[in-house]
Amino acid sequence: MTPRSSRFSLEGRLAVVTGARRGIGLAIADALAEAGADVVGVSAALELDGGAARQRVEAHGRRFWSMPAELSDRDAVRSLMDRLAALDRPIDILVNNAGTIRRAPAAEHPLADWEHVLEVNLTAQFLLAQQIGAGMVGRGHGKIIFTASMLSFQGGINVVGYTASKHGIAGITKALANEWAPHGVNVNAVAPGYIATDNTEALRNDPDRSRAILERIPAGRWGRPQDIAGAVVFLSSPASDYVNGTVLAVDGGWLAR
Repeated sequence: MTPRSSRFSLEGRLAVVTGARRGIGLAIADALAEAGADVVGVSAALELDGGAARQRVEAHGRRFWSMPAELSDRDAVRSLMDRLAALDRPIDILVNNAGTIRRAPAAEHPLADWEHVLEVNLTAQFLLAQQIGAGMVGRGHGKIIFTASMLSFQGGINVVGYTASKHGIAGITKALANEWAPHGVNVNAVAPGYIATDNTEALRNDPDRSRAILERIPAGRWGRPQDIAGAVVFLSSPASDYVNGTVLAVDGGWLAR
């Protein structure tokens, strides 16, 4: 293993990553382990043996715990919190990355879809941050990173519930930072731009939409999950100790255009 700079080292830290089974969450779990952290992976469809997430984390010589949980079910979220509280060591890093999206014109957007998206993207995130953050406050240190979105800044089309939830994530990030920064807990968020994941496959396969998107991105390419993971490692490390309440856009320059 290559030597790690102490400023960016996560040696000895324990990180919880929700949505760790694939895409951005899988890349984050991999990168945190590479930086030295042990990882608890959470996802609704996460394999009991941890699947690819376990393989990547253990390839870096780190420990992995698999905790499948359906975040749209509050009883399942409470059970998850009990399992996390029963771990043999405190949680140093929480990456609230899991999310879902439902698409429909606003005038026809089913209430069930609205409620499902807000439950996964907002309520479950708050409950986990509330419990884990309380422990961090009591110990005087910790890092919480939410996954926001370009739709934390913009309105989008046909995704009103998702947009509401991601604006809410930006607000929670700032509100918790205001309360917990004095206690040594850093609360921030990353806002991915257009990333090449399963969620954007339909856009990437549509030549007109893909071209329009790429023409607006100064970097001239779709983002990769690893691009987000690097920002999360920074926000999880001592290098970000004076970063509080920020929503860091990792978007290839999309918002600057």
